Order: sequence, then C-alpha cells, then structure tokens
Amino acid sequence: MALIIPPAAGATSLCSVAAADAYHLARGNAAWALLDNTAKEAALIRATDYLGGTYGQRWKGYRVSAEQTLDWPRYDVAVNGYLVDSSVVPAAVANACAELALRAATGPLTIDVGRLKSRVKVGPIETEYVAGSGAQTRYTAVENLLAGYLSGGTSMIAVVRA
Repeated sequence: MALIIPPAAGATSLCSVAAADAYHLARGNAAWALLDNTAKEAALIRATDYLGGTYGQRWKGYRVSAEQTLDWPRYDVAVNGYLVDSSVVPAAVANACAELALRAATGPLTIDVGRLKSRVKVGPIETEYVAGSGAQTRYTAVENLLAGYLSGGTSMIAVVRA
C-alpha cells in the first residue's frame, strides 16, 4: 500500500516515509531504520489517526475542503505571527506524525480504559497511582511540536454561542 500525502485526494498520512526517515535519521532513532516500508506506512497511518482523534477539535483554522480526508491542510492558521501555507502540511505537524509513528510501530498509541486500579501488589512490589491521574499516555514531545498549531489547553474545547 502506498501512502497518500495531503493535499492529494484520499490522503492517508500527514507524513511520507521519506520525511519520517529523514526525521528519525537526524535524531539517531535507529529503531525506525530497522522497519520495512510496509511497517513504516502502517505506523504513519496509525499516527495520523491518533493525531486526528486526539487533536482534531483543537487545530487552529479550518480545513481547506469539506471533502478532504485528513485535518491538514488548513487555512487561517497563524503561528508566531505568520500565516501557514494552506496548501501543505506544516513541517512540525509532519514531524509530530513521524514521532508518533515510531511509537506506533512498537505498540498501540491508545489503550482501552477499563476500571482503574489504585493499588497493585505482587509480593513485596507495590504500585499505587496518583488519584485523578489520566489513564492515557501523553506524548510531551508531540505536544511540544504541535503547540503553535493548537488552540486551547489540553482539556479545553471550543465553545460557540448560538
């Protein structure tokens, strides 16, 4: 399966394999280089799905077209006082996708949440979680890359008056 990158119709990934290869090579992420292209493409698609599901309601701006399959490209997005080109996926967004794809290649990015345990004890080893802590993993490196492209905080949603 070949990835389709925006702005092409039917896009499946926010980052190409070549861009992800360059991103991970520059950072010395040797584990990425060990994957074959099929595994890389699948990981990039899972990372794209995660980005849409997690940040889709928080992206600045608007989709360029109602028919586009992914959240990017977008128009009316300003970062550091400059408008982002509405015909491309910004490098920071593609890099966030590459960063998540490395993690997606080794396991799920999200987990199904059941009843949370506050304490686990096996022999002398005991684990207790802080009350109110989230069950989902937060990827700080990804959130840092995306900060300029998101509106609101991590637990905020846009409210529109009718």
